[in-house]
Amino acid sequence: MRLRQKAAAELVGTGFLVATVIGSGIAASRLSPGNIGLQLLENSLATGAVLVALILALHPVSASFNPVVTLVERVLGTISTRTAAALVAAQVAGGLAGAVVANLMFDLPAVTLSQHARSGSGLWLGEVVATLGLVVVVLGTLRGADSSRVAYAVGGYIAAAYWFTSSTSFANPAVTLARTVTDTFAGIAPSSVLAFVLAQLLGGALGLGAVALLHPVGRTAPPARKALP
Repeated sequence: MRLRQKAAAELVGTGFLVATVIGSGIAASRLSPGNIGLQLLENSLATGAVLVALILALHPVSASFNPVVTLVERVLGTISTRTAAALVAAQVAGGLAGAVVANLMFDLPAVTLSQHARSGSGLWLGEVVATLGLVVVVLGTLRGADSSRVAYAVGGYIAAAYWFTSSTSFANPAVTLARTVTDTFAGIAPSSVLAFVLAQLLGGALGLGAVALLHPVGRTAPPARKALP
């Protein structure tokens, strides 16, 4: 598989993922004004569902949609440094494009920096937990008896993590950065991004350690590239 095909898949997949996160958040806030719980339910269901669809459609090419997952793959040696760099760049570009498209679909300015500050130790811990769990779910499923179930495992996990984590489970640096350019339900202020990304990287590292303990490579080697968000 050529690198440009992999990068294109990551760009398209991350773009649709971010468009869904932001677009469903805007739709939810308009359809259910004043009801934050219902808005979050609508947002989480749409995000979980689109992840299942995107991973099923794109995993034959590349379906991480997440720099943390891509970096974990690089650490494991399943992709090269050059490939990892290209895929992360594609994920970031796709995420920003998806945010712009989502804004425009709902007749909003293409880019408006979010004013939604998300800060505090509880939220940062939530991002560590969310990303740790995501890496365990992705790699644990890929190293299990039926790796074809990864799309459903990831979609279900993210939909649940919207609810059980204090941060509503961003768990993805590319998506986090993209959400700075929309001042809507799903937005995050640029000043909050660095701490979120550092927490996500820490969670990814802890997740990798947990997988190494729970699913040693010697038992079942992970299939190549069928991962996610």
